[in-house]
Amino acid sequence: MKAPMHVPRTLSSGWLRLAGALFAVILAMVTAALPGTAKAATSICSNQTGTNGGFYYQMWSAGTGSACITLNSGNSYSTSWSGVGDFVAGVGWNPGSNHTVSFSGSLSASGGTTLVSLYGWSTNPLVEYYVMENYSGSPPTAGTYMGQVTSDGGTYNIYEHQQVNQPSIQGTATFEQYLAIRTSPTSSGTITTQNFFNAWASHGMNLGTLNYQILATESFGGGSGNSSVTVNSGGGGGGGGGGCTATLSAGSKGSNWYNLNVSVSGSSTWTVTMNLVAPAVVASTWNVNATWPSQYVMTATPNGNGNNFGVTISPNGQWTWPSVSCSTG
Repeated sequence: MKAPMHVPRTLSSGWLRLAGALFAVILAMVTAALPGTAKAATSICSNQTGTNGGFYYQMWSAGTGSACITLNSGNSYSTSWSGVGDFVAGVGWNPGSNHTVSFSGSLSASGGTTLVSLYGWSTNPLVEYYVMENYSGSPPTAGTYMGQVTSDGGTYNIYEHQQVNQPSIQGTATFEQYLAIRTSPTSSGTITTQNFFNAWASHGMNLGTLNYQILATESFGGGSGNSSVTVNSGGGGGGGGGGCTATLSAGSKGSNWYNLNVSVSGSSTWTVTMNLVAPAVVASTWNVNATWPSQYVMTATPNGNGNNFGVTISPNGQWTWPSVSCSTG
């Protein structure tokens, strides 16, 4: 910034005050004329969460080494780290949902393990989950191998792992991790989130109420590197489209039945279509008007009880969750 003009010492104090006032007016006029839309990227190197451009962000580090996230536009960020014990940073949504997510970016890392994942938490039950899309080093495969799922042009190995007395969104706790690890890493693509929720649920790995969800960069084991990520939310995953979004979450479960909760956002005049995977069928519903165009398709509309309803599913051996789509009208 240019320094103010030197005022000769011979001027009286009145003239000094007048000159200062004039300078303040001119400075205010110049400042007001400057464009106000440009914003510098924001770098964060300490643990915090917040919102930026309508997106939720997180920066968390275990405290060893150094790590920073730079927030660019709301849905775009970059990270850098060196000698870090463990850090997780990214942007996304709070709460998360079963929406389809698209992403692109770059990853450069050496030493340790680095993951680029759709990452989030649920409560009741407390679960930490990952859909790992890109990685450097060896992705974690601790726990029990549960099988595979194919989605969005990739094949993913599924694992369930218990974390005992580890950091969580509810403090130090014991909780489950649900992992889906892409066998061929990719730096860009689409994540049909509901496919993974369904795949986990088919193995009895149910999520509860969704907490935050981010497209995260995580690194641990003392390495260094950088990443750059852009993320967007689609309307798919069986959830969105037509001005509203339907989100599934797990309810109670028995030996030959399970409940799903359906939450609709974006409109109060909606139609939700639920497509079941045969031979599973809907056994009952609550808080909704329901019709069945065919045995494995249910159409739901509001019945005056708000935007939340539920269904009981008889799986008949098929525990994959149904998909849902939502339209207004």
